[in-house]
Amino acid sequence: MNFDNLTFIPDVLKPWMPLIVGVVIALVIIILGFIVAGWVASGVASVLRKRKVDSSLVGFLSSLARWLVVAAAIITALERVGLQTTSLVALLGSAGIAIGLALQGNLSHFASGVMVLLFRPFKVGDYIACAGYEGFVKDIGLFTTTLHTVDNELVIIANGGVTGGPLVNYSTNGSRRAHVDVGVDYGSKVPQVLEVLRSAAKRCDLVLQDPAPDVAFVGLGASSIDFKVFAWAKSPEWLAMKHNL
Repeated sequence: MNFDNLTFIPDVLKPWMPLIVGVVIALVIIILGFIVAGWVASGVASVLRKRKVDSSLVGFLSSLARWLVVAAAIITALERVGLQTTSLVALLGSAGIAIGLALQGNLSHFASGVMVLLFRPFKVGDYIACAGYEGFVKDIGLFTTTLHTVDNELVIIANGGVTGGPLVNYSTNGSRRAHVDVGVDYGSKVPQVLEVLRSAAKRCDLVLQDPAPDVAFVGLGASSIDFKVFAWAKSPEWLAMKHNL
């Protein structure tokens, strides 16, 4: 645009008018970028909540979407002012690679956390076993998962450890079986012992009657005849039932 013919603009400003106009347009682009970013973030959050995605992941992904839009607006604004953004983008890319290599382990845990929050192999309150520990899930974060063990310990496990090996979710099914080893003196009659143990298991609190409790003869130990008692309970009551049994 030629500003020389615009008489209402002081001569001293005319050489600077292209830059001034570019800056004004850049500011408008940035302002609009922030507005659009807010809309995008709200839209992403709304879609994720409808799909019942974990709130931690909803917040992260909506914020990520917001700042991606803002970054695009800022780059566009800088180009409008006349700055070369190719080198800036390349520099940011190189910095991102360097940071990624330096934080490789943490990024692995972060990626695992995203996988857990997206695919939900377990939820808060479930009883799980992973990475050599088991307990109730107290918290699921982007980098760590916290378990509350039956010994009243809090175990914080990096999410890479959670997804990097076998994971058992004992709360997935409605019921769970427990077994207890029982030894009786030699000379005891096996059929009678089986009946007594089976009857005792049926009378035990929290034991489900369907499937019915069962007892199996295991073998002859060094000083006892060994049996194993099997009983089922609802998953949330499993620990209490096993203790009673």
